[in-house]
Amino acid sequence: MIGIQRKIWTLTAVVMFIMAVIWITLTYYNQKTQEQYNDILQRYLRMNEVTTASQQLITSLNNYRLTPTEGNLSSLRSREHQLKNVQWSVGMLRNEQNDFALTSYMNLVDSLIEATDRSVMFHSEKETEDSVNAFAEATRISRYISEMTLTLLDKDIHTYEQSYRQMIKQSNEFKQLGVLILLTITFILLLFTYWFSLSITHPIQQLTRAAQELAKGRFDLQVKVNSTDEISFLARMFEHMRININNLILEIQQNAQLESELQRSKLLLKESQLRSLQSQINPHFLFNILDTLSKKAFLEGAEETSDLLVSVAGLLRYNLKRLDRSVTLYNEVNVIQQYMEIQKARFTDRLHVETDIDDSCLHVPIPGLTLQPIIENAIIHAVEPDENGGTIRISIQDLGEQVQVRIADDGPGMSPEKIQQILDEYPLENEGHSTGIGFNNVIQRLRLFYGTDDVIEIISSPGKGTTVILNLPKKGRNTAHDEAANRG
Repeated sequence: MIGIQRKIWTLTAVVMFIMAVIWITLTYYNQKTQEQYNDILQRYLRMNEVTTASQQLITSLNNYRLTPTEGNLSSLRSREHQLKNVQWSVGMLRNEQNDFALTSYMNLVDSLIEATDRSVMFHSEKETEDSVNAFAEATRISRYISEMTLTLLDKDIHTYEQSYRQMIKQSNEFKQLGVLILLTITFILLLFTYWFSLSITHPIQQLTRAAQELAKGRFDLQVKVNSTDEISFLARMFEHMRININNLILEIQQNAQLESELQRSKLLLKESQLRSLQSQINPHFLFNILDTLSKKAFLEGAEETSDLLVSVAGLLRYNLKRLDRSVTLYNEVNVIQQYMEIQKARFTDRLHVETDIDDSCLHVPIPGLTLQPIIENAIIHAVEPDENGGTIRISIQDLGEQVQVRIADDGPGMSPEKIQQILDEYPLENEGHSTGIGFNNVIQRLRLFYGTDDVIEIISSPGKGTTVILNLPKKGRNTAHDEAANRG
């Protein structure tokens, strides 16, 4: 199967290849032409440099004759050296047409240098007349060099005239070829682009017509698309969908009657789950409390022990009578106050409790025995393991449509994985609550009671404590039923 992406890459590759070929051809032609022009230009420049260097040498020689100083002599020798370098570079321009003339040209340069040296020698030996004659000869040779330069340039012009004409002809031919290539490439690209677009749009049009027929309810027409790319896969999926829709219509009609019965069964199942979860209580809780009370009675007088007994009795009555129905936050607050009195007796000054409770929102319904297991979990993990104890903060605030309950501790905290494990109601190991009603039990009862999973939130990180947040709707899903049960 040739995919659409592969087709696009193929088109891109073809365009890039054509552009590369054109670029390489133009670059090669321009480079070749430029090299020819540079070669001819260098010949002219080197010959012209000989004329210039010879004239500068005569000028330096005249300056030395007028003022024979070491500086002028050094400048003269520098000009001679420069003329020799230029002479050597001109020798590289030798060819069959200018071999004889170029040999004479280079001999003139040698003669100029020799005449210059003789003039300097005679001048240093005070032979003025010989020095003047040598200077005159050097001047005459310099003029010959200038004339010979023009002669050589003229020969080079005639020699390379055919090359000039050939270059101009090639340039015109290349222009015509460029226009032809451009038109050919444009035509090929137009054909390729048309084929490419047609291979995509035609199957899409077929698929669109099939979709329109399906939208009209004509599920008896087969969906068929002529394509070898991803659109053929879509066509097969449409055909599969057409077949499944007919089957689904029959299934929907058959299952319509069963849907209402299934909903009623789900409600009964949730109710039974709620009753089952609320019935879990471990007698071991009683043993822990009684052990605490016995130690307290041994160490102190009867008044404080009596208060603890009252708190225990109230807590036991609440646990035994309120698990099968909803209560209010007011009831839960009273219970956790009694529970905290018991825990303060157990941990003494190791346990610190801070409360911030808005009494105006304590009428909100909540499943019985919800807050106490959360606080107990905080005490077990944040206060009990630490020699210095810890702090439990309880806050109840009115947020309009909801009442928010926050229970925070300054314990070791939890990892994000552990938090997700708890919220997913995954069974935890070593969850030793004295009431037997663990965190998972509380989460399940809250979600069943309010009919939503967003009722509880846990904020924690290792070393930064844990905060459990309950977002309680002011009207619980089971409010009306439980109010009637409470009145009964």
